[in-house]
Amino acid sequence: MGARLDREKLTIQKMIALYQRKSPQALAEPAHYQALYDYAMKRLDKCVFGDNKPACRQCPIHCYQPAKREEMKQIMRWAGPKMLWRHPILTLHHLIDDRAPVPEIPEKYRKK
Repeated sequence: MGARLDREKLTIQKMIALYQRKSPQALAEPAHYQALYDYAMKRLDKCVFGDNKPACRQCPIHCYQPAKREEMKQIMRWAGPKMLWRHPILTLHHLIDDRAPVPEIPEKYRKK
């Protein structure tokens, strides 16, 4: 794995942990959030773009199941602003990565 994906994994880990610790609706289900984290790590490991991965919301290939994607959006909406104070460097990198251009879909993943 490259530095970009490692940073993305760390960012997701911190966001889920922050949400799980501080969000009222998340306090009762630690196993659920561990499973969501494991799912996100598996998705990142299998990303077709590798280290050139765009931000998930800009990605033309949505590899998350719809329900898990919505849950991650909710977590990111809640934890994103709080990440600025807790993990400012990760947040800055995430915002910069979000502005990067979306690479072309690799040939073997294009619809024919």
